[in-house]
Amino acid sequence: MRTARMSIPFLVRQRRGLLVAATAFGALALAACSPIKLLDRLTPSDTYAAETGIDYGSAPRQQLDVYRPLPGTLPAEGARPLIVFFYGGTWTHGDRASFRFVGEALASRGAVVVIPDYRLSPQVTYPVFVQDSARAMKWGLDNAARLGADPKQVYVMGHSSGGYNAAMLALDPRWLGAVGASPKQLAGWIGLAGAYDFLPMGDPDAQRAFNWPNTPRDSQPIAHASAASPRALLMAASKDTLVDPVRNTGQMASKLRAAGVEVETREFDNLSHVTLIGAVAKPIRWIGGPVLPPVLDFVGLSADAEKSAQRPSIQSLNHSP
Repeated sequence: MRTARMSIPFLVRQRRGLLVAATAFGALALAACSPIKLLDRLTPSDTYAAETGIDYGSAPRQQLDVYRPLPGTLPAEGARPLIVFFYGGTWTHGDRASFRFVGEALASRGAVVVIPDYRLSPQVTYPVFVQDSARAMKWGLDNAARLGADPKQVYVMGHSSGGYNAAMLALDPRWLGAVGASPKQLAGWIGLAGAYDFLPMGDPDAQRAFNWPNTPRDSQPIAHASAASPRALLMAASKDTLVDPVRNTGQMASKLRAAGVEVETREFDNLSHVTLIGAVAKPIRWIGGPVLPPVLDFVGLSADAEKSAQRPSIQSLNHSP
């Protein structure tokens, strides 16, 4: 009886602790998607295997981390999807280690995940961060089989400004072409609150990153949407105040569909720009979404457990341009 009486307060304290973590994730995020260390501390470390600090270039920030499923995890070696994920931060801040929660969420469910750093503004400006992203993507394509993934099931994914990087690799063949690869090698691309059409720009960080007002129109992913695009999964928060979901996600989806590209869209009424990516994390996944199941479905992994655990409102994003 004593144990039973103590268990209820413990569960309450545990739930409150997770609520604090969720609140902190939203409240402490300083910009587009600035990560926090608290979330990393709450993320499991025994659900995947990791290789960290792998060079894909010679610059200090040209490094990446790899998250792999544990032995015996389905799909089997050689049949797993590989996902290269680019974090956001207005092209001015962010580091791969702080997005371990994304690696854990996907690797623990059977994907091989690559999370690169890339050079940031003001040290560099457009298109250097896109070029770095292309080099990291090429590394993923070249090493997919060695890492136990299917080279024909390679995806690029990003959130916010990282969604921009992902979109440019998927839509504009100049960048992968420059490193001896092609968007045709991608099985699809995934954008979470991606920035696809933001000229003219008012954010000072973005202005520096893109040399505003001397920003070329072809720096915008929306300019490259065409029938050649890989299939896409585009997600956004309906009340996003940082990246307009109608102008960016809605218009990108409309343009791709008009070109005959297969596009799946999800809009979340109960998430913000920041918690859209935060809801992927296991410790605070209950705060809204569900965000992870559509990603798992898109890359061919089972999402049944996630779907049964969470059923908040989701509606299709069908805004007109």
